Amino acid sequence: MKDVQQEPDSRNIQIDRVGVKGISYPIIALDHENRTQSTIASVSMSVMLPREYRGTHMSRFIETLEEYKGRVSPSNLEAFTRRLCEKLTASESSVRFEFPYYYRKKAPVSGIESFSKCDIDLLADYADGRFDMVIGLGLNVQTLCPCSREISRYGAHNQRAYVSLKVRCRGLVWFEELISIIEASGSAPLYTLLKREDEKFITETAYETPRFVEDVIRELAVKLDSEPRILWYKASVTSMESIHNHDAFAEIERAKS
Repeated sequence: MKDVQQEPDSRNIQIDRVGVKGISYPIIALDHENRTQSTIASVSMSVMLPREYRGTHMSRFIETLEEYKGRVSPSNLEAFTRRLCEKLTASESSVRFEFPYYYRKKAPVSGIESFSKCDIDLLADYADGRFDMVIGLGLNVQTLCPCSREISRYGAHNQRAYVSLKVRCRGLVWFEELISIIEASGSAPLYTLLKREDEKFITETAYETPRFVEDVIRELAVKLDSEPRILWYKASVTSMESIHNHDAFAEIERAKS
């Protein structure tokens, strides 16, 4: 059968990335408490296409995904990207897994447990023998405005803030470790299930820990700077303001020496 994709192309233009995206696929992710957990990922895969080839073989991306049987972890993404290069005769490849990750969380006073969710984004690149991976995590926290608390007689406005964190690491860093760093940087964590005694505790904790969006991003930076396994990070905090008709945000990106 004629291989149309491997026909020569006369336009002499290299394509940086060509592949497939938006694949909804069941995966098994590493879980600190239960070893593994099943979830559904949105998967994207691509390779660099040399100028001399007309196209790539799209089916081989899915074949590679099938080879790994849905098991995803930072430890095997290098092998995954190398395999993409082998199957598609490419010098560069990229793969991205975006999925919800669930973990059990106890309410602060009652101790009652429920599931909480964070957003995970694993991005891995392999180019000319070099591998790079960025672990991304997105999570909501509560923030309480220091200015509002200072000027108000009866309370202070508070709201959810979405924290987006991306890191490059040396060695294994569990998702739960990054979750703990994020939650400790806001005014208070968020929970799925709370009883009245828990609500009282969280409300008072947030009131006693007022933080601007600038405070949250700086608290994150302090904690990330002190973690030797983290080599680089990019953090963004967006406060969904409760009394303003706009959001507030802050960002930091650091490469640690």
